[in-house]
Amino acid sequence: MNSKKIMVGVDESPDALKAFRYAIQEARHEMAELLIVSILEEQKINVYQSMDKNYWEKEMEALKERCAAYKKEALEYGVVRVTVLVDKGNPGELIVNKYIPAYEPDLLIIGAKSTSRIRNFFGSQAAYMARYAKISTTIIR
Repeated sequence: MNSKKIMVGVDESPDALKAFRYAIQEARHEMAELLIVSILEEQKINVYQSMDKNYWEKEMEALKERCAAYKKEALEYGVVRVTVLVDKGNPGELIVNKYIPAYEPDLLIIGAKSTSRIRNFFGSQAAYMARYAKISTTIIR
């Protein structure tokens, strides 16, 4: 495909971890920049957690640490350039509407199923991104 920038969405789901491993292979093979995006989903928390500022800080810090480990793994695998992007909100909407336009990747790689408990009601994040991303999207199972 000859990609210069590959974006991968990660969470702790098995499919997302497979997507990450596939993305680092592609990035190394294509000598492409790897953009690792992880979004803290606000829907996953309860009312009491949402009112605790320390909860958000702890969750974001844990997310940043996980992403730092992903970056380290990608660099050790031989990916030349790795950028980590973390945020909170709706993953599909943020990736499609904020991060793809801002970073202009050639390819988006995502897992088929996320850790979200609400996906049965609203459809999967992967389906949303595949439908609305204006770039090629690979969904990994």
